[in-house]
Order: sequence, then structure tokens, then C-alpha cells
Amino acid sequence: MIAADVPLSQYGADILDSSLRDLQWVARRAVAHEDVVEHFARQRESTVVPAQLFTMFSTPERAIDETRSRSREITAVVKRIAGCQEWGVRITTRVPPVVRPTRARPPESGAAFLAAKKGTRDAAAAARLTAADAAQGVYEALADIAREARRRGDPPRDATAPPLLDAAFLVPAGLRSRFKAVVRRLAVNSATAGTDLTVTGPWPPYNFVRPEARR
Repeated sequence: MIAADVPLSQYGADILDSSLRDLQWVARRAVAHEDVVEHFARQRESTVVPAQLFTMFSTPERAIDETRSRSREITAVVKRIAGCQEWGVRITTRVPPVVRPTRARPPESGAAFLAAKKGTRDAAAAARLTAADAAQGVYEALADIAREARRRGDPPRDATAPPLLDAAFLVPAGLRSRFKAVVRRLAVNSATAGTDLTVTGPWPPYNFVRPEARR
């Protein structure tokens, strides 16, 4: 178990409640926490089960007791994630370029006008369906390589629209090259479908500490 002491002057209950409203303060602690987790995750033949940010105990003895009481759960997690890395894949709809309107001939009749509007709506609906199908295909293809795969339901904080796919994949280290090669191929297919694919990682397996998985 990797642990460190923290001062009550900064992490006591009353002070912590106030500090958690300061996003910059939280961000600095989150980055430091991530640095520690990644440092140990990079060690050879190590399997790290990362704790959530601000997991604290009043005494070392309570931390040890909690760890011992969950030893069966922790052992099961270690067995599931051993030798694996987490990779994130996000697919978003490509923002169409701004096109200056051109002067078009007015429709010859009201029926022609309505037909044109319907054609535009149908084309947009077909494009959305194509993009959604492509995103699902990406998820299924990568899930077949990964030991586990999970969709992340919460859109990123800075997103202007929910992504078509935001997923995490638990990939055995020996399949890393294959996973990345398939991602590159799927990124080309995504571009053809009018979407952008972004891959991040490798990360410690934060999304796979809990046992439930959705494929």
C-alpha cells in the first residue's frame, strides 16, 4: 500500500469542504495524485489499484484495517487488471465548415420548397445514423481486443455536445501494438463517416477498479 501523511490544517473536514469549491486547488491535488499513481504504474511487473482522490483515514491503523477487510476484493481486482493498460477512445461529430450562403433560385412552388426541406432533414438524419453506426462499430472492434471495455456516460466538462462514443478499454500490454494499429484504421473510417476519433493513454486502470463491465 502506498500512502502519505496529510496535514489537518489543509485536509480537516471543515477546511476541506471549503477547499473543494476551489477548482484550481482541486486540480493541483489531482495532478499530484495522478503523478504518484503513474510513477508506480510504470514500475516493471507492478499492478496498481488506484484509490480515488481524497481517500483519507484518520490513522495508519485504520488504513491498514480497511485494506485488510477488502483484501478479497482487492485481490480480485489485481487479478483482473494485471498486465493491462487503460486506453481511452472518444468519437465526436465533426463540426461542418462555415459556408457562405449562395443565391439560389427560389423554388418553383410550395411543394418544391417543402420537398427541398424534407430532403435536407433526411440527409442530416442519415448522416447522424451513419456516424452513430460507425461509433458503435469502433466500440465493438476495440472491445474484441480488450480484456474489458466500458462506456463512460458523463460527457467531458468542456464538451459542446455529447460525444458519440466515450469509452475506456483495458488492454493487455502484449496487445498494445495491435490495439493502436486497429485504432489508426478505425480513425480513417471515422473520418469518412464525418466524425473525429481521439485516443488517449496508456493510463492506470481507473475505470476498471470496480468489477462490473459493459461490453
